[in-house]
Amino acid sequence: MALAAVLLVPLTALGEELVGPPPQFVGPPAPPSATEKVMNMMDAPRDYLSGKLVGFVSSVDRFFGDERHYQETNDSVFQLDTSRVMGYGGEHRFAVSARANVHLPIAEKKLHLLIETNPDKNTIIDPKQTQTQAQAVNEPATPQSIGAALRFIKQEAERWHLSADAGIKFQGLSTTPFVRSRASFAVLLDQWRMKPSETVFWFNTIGAGETTQLDFERTVSEAVLLRATSVATWLNDTQNFDLRQDFIVFHTLDERTALLYQASVVGVSQPVSHVTDYVLLMQYRYRLHKKWMYFDVSPQLHFPVDRSYRLSPQLNLRLEMMFDEIK
Repeated sequence: MALAAVLLVPLTALGEELVGPPPQFVGPPAPPSATEKVMNMMDAPRDYLSGKLVGFVSSVDRFFGDERHYQETNDSVFQLDTSRVMGYGGEHRFAVSARANVHLPIAEKKLHLLIETNPDKNTIIDPKQTQTQAQAVNEPATPQSIGAALRFIKQEAERWHLSADAGIKFQGLSTTPFVRSRASFAVLLDQWRMKPSETVFWFNTIGAGETTQLDFERTVSEAVLLRATSVATWLNDTQNFDLRQDFIVFHTLDERTALLYQASVVGVSQPVSHVTDYVLLMQYRYRLHKKWMYFDVSPQLHFPVDRSYRLSPQLNLRLEMMFDEIK
């Protein structure tokens, strides 16, 4: 009996420890309010539309080798262009340009090495939009300068992007520093995406300046993208705005071929605000080899002020090699 009592005490204590305190009753979660229900219903189509729109825009910009893809991708990109302009503003030789944006294997791709021809010109005029600008007759076929810079990037995928560049421009035997910074963010407005961006810069050749750009984009169908772009560039040395308005339709025909239709108005703010050129163009782009060699044909109609707005046809031809990490 004594032994049983000794064993009973620890077994009883052990049983109490295993059982523990009685569970507490937790009621069901409070039902969502009417506002929360509406917001939850909107999330799914909004997320789907956002992903579909952003994915299509990114693929179009990548296929056309657009400035947006070069500036904002976190992957390494290398582009080499050989172009020829015939007709209005053309010349009898080919022009060559190149640029590379290479992420360094440190700092989680936040640090990039940039190499580009004529970096001061690239800052003022979007390289892919120079197709609507007549080239000067005395412009050399070879690059006038080469820039090398380190870029620090901070971004949240598909939402906002910040970058800061510090580099050196090599022109002959002379070298001069330059700085440049860019910020952009995207906002979804129903079926449209609004994307403002701001670039500030300083070069010894053109001084300090800034470029403001505003894009409105939407998909018309699974193969058609509509984009409206407004650009204003201010140069402190000239106290002048260069203004530009583009309306662009991208039409993807298949995985190798796409068409671009564009109407543009180009102007300046000084000495008085006026239009310097009206442009209508079509660009046919064909992927010649794998995913890195492209050929462009772009017939254009210019109505420049220096010809009293008379019709001035132009034809642009370009062979482009573009390497990046997009699979």
